[in-house]
Amino acid sequence: MGRRKNRKAKLENARPVVAETAVELAPVAVAVAAVAVAEERVVESLEPVRVVAAARREADRPVTEGVLNAASSRRALGGFFLSGLLFSFLGSFLPAWGYHLHSDYLTVGLYFLFLNFGVYVAFHLTQLLLPRRGIRFVLALGSAMAVGSLIYLATLSVPVPPSLRMAGLFVVGMSAAMVNTAIFHAITPMYEHDPAATINLAGVFFGLGCVATSGVIAAAFTTYTASAILLIIACIPLFYLLSWLRAAPIALARTEFPSLRVALKDFRSPGAVLFTLLLFFQFGNEWAIAGWLPLFVVQRLGASPATGIGLLCWYFLALLVGRIVAQALLRRMKHSRLLLFSVLAAFFGCLRLSLRETIEGAFVAVLLLGAGFAAIYPLTAESIEHRFQSYHPGFYNGIFSLGLTGALLAPTVLGVAAQYWGIGSVMWLPLVGSVAVFVLVLAIWLEARLTRR
Repeated sequence: MGRRKNRKAKLENARPVVAETAVELAPVAVAVAAVAVAEERVVESLEPVRVVAAARREADRPVTEGVLNAASSRRALGGFFLSGLLFSFLGSFLPAWGYHLHSDYLTVGLYFLFLNFGVYVAFHLTQLLLPRRGIRFVLALGSAMAVGSLIYLATLSVPVPPSLRMAGLFVVGMSAAMVNTAIFHAITPMYEHDPAATINLAGVFFGLGCVATSGVIAAAFTTYTASAILLIIACIPLFYLLSWLRAAPIALARTEFPSLRVALKDFRSPGAVLFTLLLFFQFGNEWAIAGWLPLFVVQRLGASPATGIGLLCWYFLALLVGRIVAQALLRRMKHSRLLLFSVLAAFFGCLRLSLRETIEGAFVAVLLLGAGFAAIYPLTAESIEHRFQSYHPGFYNGIFSLGLTGALLAPTVLGVAAQYWGIGSVMWLPLVGSVAVFVLVLAIWLEARLTRR
């Protein structure tokens, strides 16, 4: 009992002390709470200031690789029109230099070879210029070189040593490759946003450039001289040059490239190798026809030069429309049937052109060729889409550059063949190439199925 009383007394004596301490600490607690409330109010009042400051920093930040304004995007895609115009220029213009009147086929083959040399040199030169000077500079430089080379070719009087024209065509090839490579880098953000639409629009603009070149030359052939036609064509890259100079800078994309180990692994894979070979042969088939069709039609069928160039225009138009239609058919038609139709159309088109036919028969054959070649690339690209996980338009521009090399090597080889075996041998190379493309597409499909398992 005594112990309980002592404890009770101690508790009663401690209560006043605790109460007094609580009373003394109350102002401190109130002050701390007031400071906390004040800090919250200050933070809330500073929040709009922070938002405004962040917005200003974002506005002052330079345009990065992931953003392209609408005007720059359209301008970059529209550059494929100039690329198509320059790449298709030589095949359309050969009759204007009088090569339909004689059989100097070896010189024609050398013309395409020097055009190819220009593409090769420009591809490596552009890789050095892009990081240092930017996309807009390369586009403007390529357009300026195109204008200068076309004016230079226009100043050459007839007769002229072929070597002088080869020098001009070398610069034309350089300008075309510079524009093409720079545009691949410029469309990177657009490709990341919508790959299918970007590639389809790029192909449409490129095809329109090819159609425009042959159409302008065919329409002006009987009215203007070769020099005047070249000056007319030079106005198109001049327009692009002025447009690039006035355009806002286009930042070089800093999207992470795949590491060297990953890149080498991709290129060593059967899918990448087969796809590169396919582009090499397919572009070779297309541009063998594009390079030699006017001369073949004039000398083999007796058509006028304007008619031959007009058939080339129809060929490019069939390629353009065929690719658009093929994109729509991919989801509605069995791919094996579409491939079979494409290969058979190209095969019979080459076979019919190789035989002595009328102009009307040649027109049907040209449409068959365009429709047959058009569906090959869309079919293959869809089959191996999963193999290019690290796809970057600038990086894989190397694959397309190799395809363009095949495109320009084919007319060179045909020049040698025509020199020794006659103009009739021109159609046999795309005939064999169509069979090679058929085998490669089947191999790509098989590889794609095996890798998905």
